[in-house]
Amino acid sequence: MTILRQPTRAGVRDAAAKIAAILPQTPLLIAEIRGVPVAFKAEMLQPVGAFKIRGAWHRLTALDAGTREKGVVAFSSGNHAQGVAWAAKRLGIPAVIVMPADAPKVKLDATLALGAEVVKYDRKTESREKIAAHLAHARGATLVPSFDDAWIIEGQGSIGIEAMTQSVEMKLPDPVHVIVPCGGGGLAAGITLALPESEITVVEPEGWDDMRRSLEAGWIEPVGENPPPTACDALQTPLVSPLTFDVLSRRGVTGLAVTEFEIREAQRWAARTLKLVVEPGGAAALAALLARKIEARPGTLVVLSGGNVDPDAYAQVLNSKD
Repeated sequence: MTILRQPTRAGVRDAAAKIAAILPQTPLLIAEIRGVPVAFKAEMLQPVGAFKIRGAWHRLTALDAGTREKGVVAFSSGNHAQGVAWAAKRLGIPAVIVMPADAPKVKLDATLALGAEVVKYDRKTESREKIAAHLAHARGATLVPSFDDAWIIEGQGSIGIEAMTQSVEMKLPDPVHVIVPCGGGGLAAGITLALPESEITVVEPEGWDDMRRSLEAGWIEPVGENPPPTACDALQTPLVSPLTFDVLSRRGVTGLAVTEFEIREAQRWAARTLKLVVEPGGAAALAALLARKIEARPGTLVVLSGGNVDPDAYAQVLNSKD
């Protein structure tokens, strides 16, 4: 029987120290929502435009020299792809990324620019997990999942450590309620470990809210058949992992779903109020707050997880009201 390594709070602290040594902190910005000051963690200002660089760096730096020579294989629609490609390039590790053929061009181009090899697949008819596992086996490479991995979860959790430190330095309330976009749950699970005293709420697009339904049911529920289209490519995870689900369910984490309109409204609000470019998936947590699906209170922290937008699609969002 294979016993998987479990993510820990000590691991999150180790990851935070590693990341602090190589990356500057992303800003913690303050803006009012309905008269309540809310903190926003601006992860779109990472070198790859999203938080995924954290988990990728923690995972790849844990590989020994011999393992690094054989390379890594990852699968992603773009943000994890860029995080792994960035870390691999800096560490001199060959990287192969399995990406959907319909991945945003801006994310595909950025991954290629970082020196990774890209293998495309059909999201509707092929399994990225199977393709990546086959490639890793054939090449003797290490598989680096986007969320189903203890090191990845710990690396993403460094956001929580960083935000708490910034809150103290800025004389803000401790993060008592953290609202997090959710695909596979790696980010939320890491923050849950980092901030054991905080309430955590995960937010997903409607029709892709399998983590919400899983947490409510007490067991893992997959996304239903024929899920609706969503602009949140980063949150299109058809099935969450036992690793992330276990961390979140044990802490009593709750979930919410937001509409595509609410997500676009959040993107426009972030551009207008925070002067930030936020991709659809990165705006999901903000969308829930703006839509009054959850109320702000002192100590509310919203994670804006990424900003890798298609320029034309983003311009349409900003120039429309629907």
